[in-house]
Amino acid sequence: MDQQPLASFNVAFLVYQHVLATSLTLPIEMLKAGEAFALRQDPNVRPLHVELVAQTSDAIKSRAGIAILPDVTVEQATTPQVIIAPSLWRNPRPILRNNESAIQWLLDCFLTGSTIVGVGTGVCFLAESGLLNQRPATTHWHYFEQFKRDYPQVELKPEFFITQSKGIYCAASLNALADIIVHMIEQTYGISAAQHVERNFSHEIRKPYAEQRYLEGTGDQHPDELIAQIQFWMKHNLSSNATLTVVAQQFGLSHRSLTRRFKAATNSSATQYWQKLRLEAVKELLGSSNLTIQEIAFEVGYQDQGHITKLFRRSLGMSPKDYRVMVRKKLFSL
Repeated sequence: MDQQPLASFNVAFLVYQHVLATSLTLPIEMLKAGEAFALRQDPNVRPLHVELVAQTSDAIKSRAGIAILPDVTVEQATTPQVIIAPSLWRNPRPILRNNESAIQWLLDCFLTGSTIVGVGTGVCFLAESGLLNQRPATTHWHYFEQFKRDYPQVELKPEFFITQSKGIYCAASLNALADIIVHMIEQTYGISAAQHVERNFSHEIRKPYAEQRYLEGTGDQHPDELIAQIQFWMKHNLSSNATLTVVAQQFGLSHRSLTRRFKAATNSSATQYWQKLRLEAVKELLGSSNLTIQEIAFEVGYQDQGHITKLFRRSLGMSPKDYRVMVRKKLFSL
């Protein structure tokens, strides 16, 4: 029997005057790279369909001077799986006043199942619709104070780059949006496609999505204060060679209690969590320092570079040396 084609992965970008062009181009290029990688592995994966949606069909001139031509108006658009409201330059309030139909479309689409992503001051479109009332949100740091005055019912989380609540994501910056896009690529096309995109757009992506978000209703904000203290200690003691037994004793716990409570609070083992922190530190040092791989190993608590090499091959599919070459080529050839 012939296999039925999968439904498209439909992603819409809401566009408006003063839109930040890179809020469109970067995520679109990342999504297309994820789809292309997945197609090479399996020609039957969900095809990506990207659409630019605006209140009218008129061409929009971005701050960069690039003319953006919408594909459809909000009246013509169907309900996509994901809608991204990009960041914009200048005060967003005049733009919001001129886009009432677009704001209503966002609300209608969310109520019929769309996931909504607001970026930087584009988050104001979500707030204006009422979608963020009594929900966590973040926005560009420059707009925090005005946002608090304009939307007092929103639970602003300025210390987080990403918030997530019941199908609504907010990204404080373009880098944070890139992390959300990698997260969505993993959900749609699998972890290999996500890792491929992360490697090839590594200069845009600073931290993994899961480590910088405020996620409502999950273990990211768990109530176990002692485990939170241990997580903080781990983040600031990557070079320590202390065993988990020793760490547990420092906090008045047995190894068994630490293991059980850490898993219950974070849905991750303490060993996996600490290892993940170390791997991210290694990636940062490979890209930003001239330390040898052996020296980096010591910096993060490993006695030899073989351990790091093994972790890299398992997690990223490449050696630390190859990762350094790739990252520096991208960083210094721009």
